[in-house]
Amino acid sequence: MTSTVVVGGFFGDEGKGKIISYLAIKDNPKIIVRGGAGPNAGHTIRDGDKVYKVRMLPSGFLNKNSKVMIGPGVVINPDVLKNEIKDFGADGRSFIDKHCGIIEETHLMKDSKGDLKEKIGSTGSGTGPANADRAMRTLKLAKDFDSLSSIVVDVPQEINSALAAKEKVLVEGTQGTFLSLWHGTYPFVTSKDVTASGICADVGLGPTKVDDVIVVFKSYVTRVGTGPLAKELSAEEAQEKGWSEFGTVTGRQRRAADFDFDLARRAIMLNGATQIAITKLDVLFPDCAGKSSFDELSEDAKSFIQNIESQLSLPVTVIGTGPAVNDVIDRRS
Repeated sequence: MTSTVVVGGFFGDEGKGKIISYLAIKDNPKIIVRGGAGPNAGHTIRDGDKVYKVRMLPSGFLNKNSKVMIGPGVVINPDVLKNEIKDFGADGRSFIDKHCGIIEETHLMKDSKGDLKEKIGSTGSGTGPANADRAMRTLKLAKDFDSLSSIVVDVPQEINSALAAKEKVLVEGTQGTFLSLWHGTYPFVTSKDVTASGICADVGLGPTKVDDVIVVFKSYVTRVGTGPLAKELSAEEAQEKGWSEFGTVTGRQRRAADFDFDLARRAIMLNGATQIAITKLDVLFPDCAGKSSFDELSEDAKSFIQNIESQLSLPVTVIGTGPAVNDVIDRRS
């Protein structure tokens, strides 16, 4: 049995998609399964000259040997899902659970106005209203739509059977720890818990079946939309540092701050993390771009990583050194 859960440690935008894509190819899991709220979370993946912006499928779809699945805790926009399956070449190996909730036009309309849009800064994807209807037990599920029957499977059964057969399963979280409905900066949060425990519940993976939890931190902190951000830099300061970024789903400019050790410690606690992944080291230290060995890093970059390990008392096992899937230093044993 080998199961690895990957979650975001800050406010989303940590580069989980890149890390998950790398792990999917490197570890070749039988199943890559996604939990989370819905299509309000976007992951950007670069494979050679191709750039994928993913909202529904697990980010590990690049491994054509793996089945990609969406757990019953996730709400789905069928149009977005079907387009991604077709555009990303994932037909025949993409599956959803019969209990996945379905986003309909009414949810999109509710999400595009009022407090959700104006105060909270919702993405307008319909995810929040759909999850609200689910809590009220009025949301339609995938099993209610004949058009989805060809891709419906029992996701919890599939992943637990794979683990029983000693196969690898990669579990993908979305958003970030401090966008959790329970543990985040309420009310400026998403519509569900997105810590490791919540993601595991979304896909039907019990706590005794988890081997590793990798929490992903970017080398600095960014946040899209409203809500608190400690020691936030001005837009001009962020631009000077090369930290000007834009959200995958919203296209909005991300706000930025230096790496936050207090947030990181809390994220490690809340997620029960066993390993750390650091992304965008090359943005902080441009001379590290594309490096694949820790020994090749500059002394400043090594010190940055070693300081994180010292302060957070966990190993940094995966380091992103560029936007491409294989721009990675893998220090796992």
